Amino acid sequence: MSWIEINKSISKSFEFENYSQSIDFINSVAALAEKENHHPNILIAYCKVTIILSTHDVGDITEKDYNLAKLIDCIKVL
Repeated sequence: MSWIEINKSISKSFEFENYSQSIDFINSVAALAEKENHHPNILIAYCKVTIILSTHDVGDITEKDYNLAKLIDCIKVL
């Protein structure tokens, strides 16, 4: 599944086999977000994690969002 543009943001849901994998993924996203100084909204529902990216100070989607989305897509969860 690819990222979807909705209301001046991009989002994508990721599904995992268990809750621990979901949390591991979120922790990896958090580390990337800190490194990139660009922080997404994250929704978690047991084995499903939804990431929502928007550049809040601009109020729209920017290159920062697309760059972080690409990095998030590369996260591998064991």
